[in-house]
Amino acid sequence: MKEKLKGHSAMFTANFLWGIMSPISKSIFLTGLVSAFSLTNMRMVGAAVLFWVASLFMPRERVNCRDLFLLFVASLFGISLNQGFFVLGLSYTTPIDASVVASLAPIITMVLAAFIQKEPMTGKKVIGVFMGLSGALMLILNGADSVSKGFSGDRVMGSLFCLVAEVSFAIYYVAFKGLINRYTPVTLMKWMFLFATICCLPFGWTDLWSIPFGDLKPTMYLDLFFVIFGATFLSYMLVSVGQKRLRPTILSMYNYIQPIMAALLAIWWGMDSFDLKKGFAILLVFLGVYVVTTSKSRAQVEAEMARREAARIAESKDSTSGHLPQ
Repeated sequence: MKEKLKGHSAMFTANFLWGIMSPISKSIFLTGLVSAFSLTNMRMVGAAVLFWVASLFMPRERVNCRDLFLLFVASLFGISLNQGFFVLGLSYTTPIDASVVASLAPIITMVLAAFIQKEPMTGKKVIGVFMGLSGALMLILNGADSVSKGFSGDRVMGSLFCLVAEVSFAIYYVAFKGLINRYTPVTLMKWMFLFATICCLPFGWTDLWSIPFGDLKPTMYLDLFFVIFGATFLSYMLVSVGQKRLRPTILSMYNYIQPIMAALLAIWWGMDSFDLKKGFAILLVFLGVYVVTTSKSRAQVEAEMARREAARIAESKDSTSGHLPQ
């Protein structure tokens, strides 16, 4: 129970930080001084350095060659494609549109888990996912009134990029749970961010080099620090903690925390107000997470089937022995 609580706490905190990151990242792009490629590379390089420094203060953990290859593939889905396409998509679209797309992640993950891990797609799980989706969409569409009407080609392209990011992260959640269980979070992340940096830095090096760092305001440096340290280093550390303890569908349900954070921040900053509709939407999200959390896992379903089969065999033996000649 304590281990599951750690997993839930880790995923809540990670998505809390990501929920704050979207509007902050968008504000960075609006200055015109930092491009999407530049911010992606800053996140990858910064997190790689932080994880390798952190590994110096922890027991050394050897990773075999096969797992290094798997970590490279995991880094493509969990970091390179996810971060690259999400940040690029956010530079074209709005945080609200990006949140709408992020709300599809639990559905994508549930379908992938059913095919890859043979996780049961129970009615309870489906209801929980759609309860969370309904609450998230209520919050998102409520905030959409402040966004200009119309859906330009750039916003469509941005939303498609965000969708690619969510699909790639759903694959990471589902396909690499066994690998994640074998190593500590720091070991996993130091290699994954190193591989992601090697893959992505050549594409964004020129943009990164051209940033006029002397012209950046102190508040922008604080924003960049939050994105690199809080929404990348800490968040990915916490996600690997959650992956060890929770099922993929439960992990992805925490995506719904992100629009909640956007709504609460808007209220805190005086950009919006709290009402019963927002309260009901937030309640739906947390009820959805609870319903999915209490749904049966594959192991539980198999154990239940085994008990039923054992009871059937025992009953069959009893009935047969009762008809034996005296």
